[in-house]
Amino acid sequence: MAEKIQFELVSPAKLLLSEPVEMVVVPGEDGDFGALPLHAPLISTVRPGVIDIHNNGKVTNRIFIAGGFAEVTGERVTVLAEEAFPLEELTSEMAAERRAAADLAVSDAQTDLDRSRAARQVAIAEAMVIALR
Repeated sequence: MAEKIQFELVSPAKLLLSEPVEMVVVPGEDGDFGALPLHAPLISTVRPGVIDIHNNGKVTNRIFIAGGFAEVTGERVTVLAEEAFPLEELTSEMAAERRAAADLAVSDAQTDLDRSRAARQVAIAEAMVIALR
């Protein structure tokens, strides 16, 4: 049996997933990174994108994440997600609705904070579109 690393995905509301995996690939702010057992300690921000969970030498689960933070140790990967759901639940209609809401937020933005929040909404909507490809 291959060594495993414990993967935990946590949303603001609850623990979404906790299971041993061979590898997890996370969309880090500076690029995707894979975490295997005995990984060097790491803390990273997470950009909107897809987390790939690997078992038995292949991707066994894909989860869309709207962003957050990741902590990696040699034994565990913990992702604190702003929003997360299984990729198979993502539809083109959902992505289009998010993009329309983001575009409205951009046009309504009055302050730098509003513009920053609207840009974040655009980034999430664009990541959804890319994830559907």
